[in-house]
Amino acid sequence: MQETLGELIYAPWIYVLIALSVLLDVFLPFLPSGVIVIAAATAAAGTTAASTAAGAAAITAPAAGAPLPEICTLVLCAAVASVLGDLAVYRLARHGSARFTRAVARSRRLSGAQKRLGRALARGGGPLVVLARFAPGGRSVMSLAAGAAQRRTREFLPWSALAGLAWAVYSAGIGYVGGQWLGATWLGAAVPVLALFGAGALAACLVRRGPASRARAS
Repeated sequence: MQETLGELIYAPWIYVLIALSVLLDVFLPFLPSGVIVIAAATAAAGTTAASTAAGAAAITAPAAGAPLPEICTLVLCAAVASVLGDLAVYRLARHGSARFTRAVARSRRLSGAQKRLGRALARGGGPLVVLARFAPGGRSVMSLAAGAAQRRTREFLPWSALAGLAWAVYSAGIGYVGGQWLGATWLGAAVPVLALFGAGALAACLVRRGPASRARAS
């Protein structure tokens, strides 16, 4: 099973699948883009761990024990696709401002996010964009709110890029650690997925409580 999973990370089509899933999940938040990134990293790490355990065989095949290029490619692919997806929603919301303004006004969640994002970006508090990237649906809400609020690209893009990179590094990192620890198995992927969901739940809690706490403090 490890060999079968390990071959995935070396197949070019896996990066296309990852890029498409990350790009599209800003429109379809139910897509398991994070799970796919974790599975790919777990496969690479699990194959490395198996090769290392083989002893002398690993010495004669150093390439099999060094998946760093594949992991870096995985992170870069996921991060770039994340930024492109954010920009697509941001542009759609910004150029269709009247329609999106009405949609935002009908949604308490979107209107609240728009106000929080506007205040955060105006105060240099773009970390809210990074934090929301980990929350379920937070990426979609923030990109839509930024465009509908007519925020300038130079205010939103750097934080979107940082958010995409942080999310990609975290997802690939926990997948790699899980694969090294438990091998390229279902358990090796399930533990990192739980860690990703845990980070998402924590991020969602902080996004909701952060602005309210600051408002009370002021």
